[in-house]
Amino acid sequence: MAKNRSKIVYLCSSCGADFPKWHGQCPTCNEWGTLSEFKVSNTNSSRINTEKKETHTLEAILHKEEVKRTSIGIKEVDRVLGGGVLSGSMILLGGSPGIGKSTLALQTLSSFEQNVLYASAEESEDQIALRAKRLNVLSSNIHLSSENKIDEILNQVSLLKPQLLIIDSIQTIFNENLDSLPGSVSQIRECGQKLLQLAKDEKIAILVIGHVTKEGVIAGPKMLEHMVDTVLYLEGDERNDHRILRSVKNRFGTTNEVGIFQMTTLGLEEVKNPSELFLAERRNDITGSTIFPSLEGTRPILVEIQSLVSNSNFSAPQRNVNGFDFKRLSMLLAVLEKRMGYKMGMKDVFVNLVGGLKINDPAADLSVITALASSEKDQLIKDSYVLIGEVGLGGEIRSVTRLEERINESAALGFTNVVAPKSSVNRLKNKPKKVIMHPISHVVEAFNLIFK
Repeated sequence: MAKNRSKIVYLCSSCGADFPKWHGQCPTCNEWGTLSEFKVSNTNSSRINTEKKETHTLEAILHKEEVKRTSIGIKEVDRVLGGGVLSGSMILLGGSPGIGKSTLALQTLSSFEQNVLYASAEESEDQIALRAKRLNVLSSNIHLSSENKIDEILNQVSLLKPQLLIIDSIQTIFNENLDSLPGSVSQIRECGQKLLQLAKDEKIAILVIGHVTKEGVIAGPKMLEHMVDTVLYLEGDERNDHRILRSVKNRFGTTNEVGIFQMTTLGLEEVKNPSELFLAERRNDITGSTIFPSLEGTRPILVEIQSLVSNSNFSAPQRNVNGFDFKRLSMLLAVLEKRMGYKMGMKDVFVNLVGGLKINDPAADLSVITALASSEKDQLIKDSYVLIGEVGLGGEIRSVTRLEERINESAALGFTNVVAPKSSVNRLKNKPKKVIMHPISHVVEAFNLIFK
């Protein structure tokens, strides 16, 4: 009888590649000091399957009946996924501890008509059942498991034949044939590969919850994100009760969509009008506040941009920004000083996007630079104004995309004056009736209009 011998491999924590001997520098990704030693059993059940599989022509596949998406029952989640869950797809959900990953995963189970399996090695079945009762997620199709061995989970799947499998979390399950601890690079890589093979072979949708590091990225080898079809991040601030579901990878949809939720005692509730949420506590009697209609996928969202400019008490002035690109802020400050004559060199500057929303849209430049000027001049901006436009290095206002959608969302919330690039306004096919347009081509024109 052959002995159960183990061999030593060296795995790279950066790219996930393995090598038979140790290297100071990974030959694949060229990172230094990323190789770690692991023992792998020769009886590893994940050996390559040499069974021959039938191939299909592209024409035959295209003539097949189109695979339908299964709606989660939560419109904000369906929006981010691209319309629902596809059978055979694998989704990775990450987020900070306590942000609501498990809550969101459990809430998605209500809409499935067939069997679903929720496997959690972090909580007992009783704990999951109590949380499901609190969230009013009750169905005879939901099956719970507290198993943490990957082979046992696969056995449960083969018996139950679920439509959806949820793994909570990938860092807590392990393969007995590996000598490393759960959560290690080799365990995550091995278990992830088994789950991916299961999804593709059995046409089962799998949602995997992953822990994140202190840097905010999903723990484990980067190849885990390459394996899956969709990578979602649930973001939020523990001081606020709203959460943002964002897609950073999606093979079956766009990565520009976001889902907005509000954390309540009954779980995560959808926010049907995010603009009202972000503007709910806005005050009209403070300087340095502007409104910008941001585009998040197919939906415009109005967000308040606040700024504060004050004299610095230190030799090096502070530059703090939340939700906006720091380098772009530095460029706008340089435009203010060089083109507009504002002395910003020895000023402390703070910029904040209310609600924790992060935007990377150049069209926000005009709102940010006007908010800075308003705080510096200590002059109020009329609360009916919305500012849209990209600012160039010469102070010129450049065109923006999808201006009509931004205007319609602004008008729906009662904003009657829109300051926008002249080139974009001239291209409008349907002129808004309830909104006064102010086309401009330079920052000077905007300031003369707003601070008159």
